[in-house]
Amino acid sequence: MIKIEIDSDSGFCFGVTTAINKAEEKLREEKTLYCLGDIVHNGMECERLREMGLVTINHDELSRLHDVKVMLRAHGEPPKTYEVAKEHNIEIVDTTCPVVLQLQKRIKKQFDNNPEAQIVIFGKNGHAEVLGLVGQTNNRAIVVENIGDVQKLDFSHDIYLYSQTTKSLDEFHRIIEYIQDHISQDATFKSFDTVCRQVANRISRIAAFALRHDLILFVSGGKSSNGKVLFSECKRVNNNSHQIENAQEIDLQWLHDIGSVGICGATSTPKWLMEDCRKFIQDNIRDLKK
Repeated sequence: MIKIEIDSDSGFCFGVTTAINKAEEKLREEKTLYCLGDIVHNGMECERLREMGLVTINHDELSRLHDVKVMLRAHGEPPKTYEVAKEHNIEIVDTTCPVVLQLQKRIKKQFDNNPEAQIVIFGKNGHAEVLGLVGQTNNRAIVVENIGDVQKLDFSHDIYLYSQTTKSLDEFHRIIEYIQDHISQDATFKSFDTVCRQVANRISRIAAFALRHDLILFVSGGKSSNGKVLFSECKRVNNNSHQIENAQEIDLQWLHDIGSVGICGATSTPKWLMEDCRKFIQDNIRDLKK
């Protein structure tokens, strides 16, 4: 009999949980609620909420709306979004994660105090959270995704380094070391550890979880930045790890001669989706014996 365990530490983080709960609360009050961007980077959960009445829109569509309610998801938004909403008499339902909101305020304060310095954000170009952070600097902040990007900075000028909340702490430290080794003696360099600990702590925990099982099924949407980081860690410690979006993507051949299966996911992965995967395996175990 195959042992199946769902990782108790996987699933929605605090910020995503708050956003989902708020959306469900509002949709109980009215039939339709607009959301600027996918409320969570998981297609299955987005579809569930769409069926409840959540309508996902982009920024172009936002600028054409008037007199409606629009939810801002946990990733946060740049100041321009709030300006557009005010101009169009749009009521904002703001579910920006408190950790992200605090980071936005820190970056804005730094920019206002020293607009000539290089504000550098370690993050993914185009990611919703990063766009919101860059927006606090009139779009002047520099986004770096890796050491190669860091090499293009002007090391003769002041650098203030921040991180997208869901990035790898180890990568962030490597970037800090690189800048410290190259910064001019006449320039100021300061780094601010803004990686969310609820997310960062999952990396070591998920590695320990992956080591306990013969097979790992990592359930995550393809858009999840956090999912890429966590799955990479699973794969590093357990090569028999597979990333899937739903139970239908499970290949029963993976389960042959397997004693235990670990099911885990990203901070954007709903628990019900991991439960679906467990049920799929339980329902199909008989087929493995044929």
